[in-house]
Amino acid sequence: MAHKITLTGKPVSALRLKKDFCTFDMEEKGSPAAPKGLPKSSTITYTVFINQKQLKKAGLTEENIQNQKITVQGEPTLDVPVDDCPGEIGVTCFQVSVIPEKQKEEVKAEKKEEAKAEELPKAPEGTEDFMELEQIKVPEEFLKYQPNPYKTQLVIDHVKQSGMLDEPITINRETKVLTDGYRRYIVAEKLEIKTVPVMYEKISVES
Repeated sequence: MAHKITLTGKPVSALRLKKDFCTFDMEEKGSPAAPKGLPKSSTITYTVFINQKQLKKAGLTEENIQNQKITVQGEPTLDVPVDDCPGEIGVTCFQVSVIPEKQKEEVKAEKKEEAKAEELPKAPEGTEDFMELEQIKVPEEFLKYQPNPYKTQLVIDHVKQSGMLDEPITINRETKVLTDGYRRYIVAEKLEIKTVPVMYEKISVES
């Protein structure tokens, strides 16, 4: 089985011109965490061995190579002189390509969406939307009602354990008035939960 390796990023050295080939260095960082009891992965410097034809095809030159984000696909090699390989591991380049700016932006957008998704609160079953708690209007009849303290404490315990309400709060889609789930509204207020899961009141249409 062939030993393949892929490096992605900007070169950390200038392009070094040799008699029959060129070299430059790239770095790959390891994960900051490692399985329990195992040593952490360290940063490794790879020296890439590449020829002029490959550089020309990718549009890479001495002047621009350190400003380009590239992907190198190749195979590790130890059969090179130490003087030609300042990195810990040598890599024989089979293919090199520049990552286009558009692709960079797409990668950034994907990471932004992923971060946004992680920031969203968790949703209990039946959730149709999320809403700022302060936007929900509580009718007077609910304000006069005092929910059972024991059942309210059960909801509080659930939130503290799972990080989310056990059920969404039901509101009117148009008026944002609370129609069910006042106990959960009180819990969210008590625990200072700013954004809550909601479901919309089902309005039956009589023929």
